[in-house]
Amino acid sequence: MTGSDTPSATPSSFRLAYVPGVTPTKWVRVWNERLPGTPLELVQVPAAEASRLLADGGAEAGLVRLPVDRDVLSAIPLYTETTVVVIPKDHVATAAEDVTLADLADEIVLHPLDDLLDWEKLPGSPAIERPATTADAIELVAAGVGVLLVPQSLARLHHRKDLTYRPVLDAPESRVALSWPQEEPTPDLVEEFIGIVRGRTVNSTRGRAVTPPQPSAKEKAKAKRAGTGGSTGRKSAPGKQTGAGGRRGGAPKGGQAGGKRGKPRGR
Repeated sequence: MTGSDTPSATPSSFRLAYVPGVTPTKWVRVWNERLPGTPLELVQVPAAEASRLLADGGAEAGLVRLPVDRDVLSAIPLYTETTVVVIPKDHVATAAEDVTLADLADEIVLHPLDDLLDWEKLPGSPAIERPATTADAIELVAAGVGVLLVPQSLARLHHRKDLTYRPVLDAPESRVALSWPQEEPTPDLVEEFIGIVRGRTVNSTRGRAVTPPQPSAKEKAKAKRAGTGGSTGRKSAPGKQTGAGGRRGGAPKGGQAGGKRGKPRGR
């Protein structure tokens, strides 16, 4: 149990929502290693519905696409995705490693209703009708109707052998974040998952002040014994010296005052 000094009942599971294109596998693996007694339950949700699901308590946290309502949800940005254009494999744009929006000026650019990019102005020409979903738009690209701009993870998710994609250098980008309902304090299991996605170790204090470990009774006794024999590191009282023979204020037996040894003077 972490994040609280007051014991509380551990939930039977931790529900993590995630939107299409986001792959939580690596974080789930770490969770299962650290909290084997608390199963992590994955809840897939369309990007447009993720904020509502979290606000309604459908999951403890979610891997979502920004923006979210910061009056209702907390969020930690994780990464920004490259935007790509999905095109047929025989499209002229496949000759280049990347393209710009100007290169798509003569194309019909599909704009599905679940589009994730924040457009000021769409490039190219619009289709007669907006596809309902990204999956529908992918089918239209395959049929030669137009091209589609999406985050790279969605291009991979909807991969087809007859399609490919190229990065679009000046297109809007999509940001992925970890989000959860605003609560004070943040629930323990949410704190645990925040630590995992941020790469904290299992012994991390999550930014709290660290109390230096106190020596055990055995260590204290060992230190005390070490201090009474050999070199103690203690200072003698002013005006007194401890000679090599252990007698204060005088020379050791058979030696000279001051504890200095050497050859006897010739007589």
